[in-house]
Amino acid sequence: MREPGLLKPAVLWLLLLAPLFFSTYGFATWVTSQRSDVGTLVFGWETHMPFWAWTIVPYWSIDLLYGFSLLLPSTRHELKQHALRLLSAQVIAVSCFLIWPLRFTFERPELDGVFGWLFAVLAGFDKPFNQAPSLHIALLVILWIMYQRHAQGVWRWVVHAWFGLIGISVLTTYQHHFIDLPTGALAGWLCVWLWPLEHPSPLLNARLSRDPKRWRLGLRYGLGALTLVILAWVLRGWWLWLLWPAVSLALVNANYCVLGAAGFQKRADGRLTPAARWLYAPYLAAAWINSRLWTRQHPQPDRIVDNVWLGRIPATNEQASFKAIVDLCAELPINPQGAYQCVPVLDLIAPTAAECLQAAHAIERLRSSGPLLVCCALGYSRSATAMAAWLLHSGRAATVDEALAIIRTARDQVVLHPAHREALEGLLHAR
Repeated sequence: MREPGLLKPAVLWLLLLAPLFFSTYGFATWVTSQRSDVGTLVFGWETHMPFWAWTIVPYWSIDLLYGFSLLLPSTRHELKQHALRLLSAQVIAVSCFLIWPLRFTFERPELDGVFGWLFAVLAGFDKPFNQAPSLHIALLVILWIMYQRHAQGVWRWVVHAWFGLIGISVLTTYQHHFIDLPTGALAGWLCVWLWPLEHPSPLLNARLSRDPKRWRLGLRYGLGALTLVILAWVLRGWWLWLLWPAVSLALVNANYCVLGAAGFQKRADGRLTPAARWLYAPYLAAAWINSRLWTRQHPQPDRIVDNVWLGRIPATNEQASFKAIVDLCAELPINPQGAYQCVPVLDLIAPTAAECLQAAHAIERLRSSGPLLVCCALGYSRSATAMAAWLLHSGRAATVDEALAIIRTARDQVVLHPAHREALEGLLHAR
């Protein structure tokens, strides 16, 4: 159902965004044209890139798609988030154009006819300075998500085909070098991550952590991101792909220091939002491999009591024995096949007493469905703390030591630090 009265705010957003787009983009172009230190970043293979004059049509079409996209949202919340994504893309791209301008170096052939006229109109506004990240690609990511969200049936395929053609056109119209595309896509996904539909914006929940351990872990990820940036800058070439894992680690750093587990944007169905999957992809791959390496000697879950099991986060083919899952892992996605509850907690960080209570309630509620798995990345700390919380809250254990003894009898690899015990003691005291 579409909310009534959306046309007026959509038009107002367009009246704000359109002049802002042309004024800020034009300003960045003018400023860069006055500089004498504008560099280039071109790969040798790009000289073989064909010039297809007809692709100026899909290239130009993004302007119409931009305007009409504001008419698609069915709620005020969706409209606001979409508009803020478009605004954020403008701010990020223009800031990069001013800080680190690049120049396009290829010469277009002379053209006449309709295509020649379209290129001439484009040249009157768009100068060969503002390159990385490509604002065209950043907007493409944002618009693509909006259009495919509201397209159905064969129209979804039409949307994917046309937007894919727009993505190719930035190269075949000789508007951008290759480096502009992945950086533009990264900027676009960052805007989508900043203004999600399913969760509050990470900016709204930003709080400086007071936990020294979170800051220590965050510093490690921050140093890793900085190292990758330096390597990419020094080595150049294909090493520039290191900027992707650098951004991924920088976001993980932000989660530990400021944003918390919500920064991973794990949904109620166990999956991450599309933006989170793209932005965190290098980190997620490493975290998944790490979880499998650490548990390779003992991959199977262990039964604790009353058909409640403790183990690592399962792949889809490892869930056949369970009817329900309680998941303490904030960073790794899961595709649950039955009843599911997520209480996301950062890796290597103890759950709070409130999170322990939430997990205990979830375990007690879902265990009636059948065999229940309580899991985290490894099944050694966060999930073990949740299991202990349930044992205490349900009266199966009277003390923290008794709860841990029950768990360690079945799964002796469990590792709980003083912070985990403190959370459990807090839960026991509150009860």
